[in-house]
Amino acid sequence: MNQNRAYIETQILTARPEQLTLLLLDGAIRFAEQAKGHLAASNFDGSYQCLSKAEQIAMELMNSLRPESAPDLCRQQASLYLFIYQKLVEANMYRDAARIDEAVRVLQTLRETWILLIEKLQHDQGDERPSAVGYAAAQPVSVLSLQG
Repeated sequence: MNQNRAYIETQILTARPEQLTLLLLDGAIRFAEQAKGHLAASNFDGSYQCLSKAEQIAMELMNSLRPESAPDLCRQQASLYLFIYQKLVEANMYRDAARIDEAVRVLQTLRETWILLIEKLQHDQGDERPSAVGYAAAQPVSVLSLQG
């Protein structure tokens, strides 16, 4: 196992739930952007693989919701994750970079929101650890592999 992979695994294993969500959002954005690059190069297999990974992440985000704690918020989040998933599936079916862009815009907005949430939680709890911005920037979006 190389050092980068070991570092990433340690990040995942030691992350709080809200940080894991941020890592998932980063992964979905990264895979979607990679898919766009593959589409531009007419590498449809590469695009399919990356979009499939981004789709799996969107489903994982949806499955991670816990409606018993905040039903209205979970309904809203689920509809956003479903929108993202649908756009990624459509992009995969029609080889359409514009649909990837739609999904990425929502993912980026969600990511920014999670960063603010994490920073607020850290501030409220008096946490001295690095902020979510530093955390996310320290290992830019190459954190997950959804290989079977």
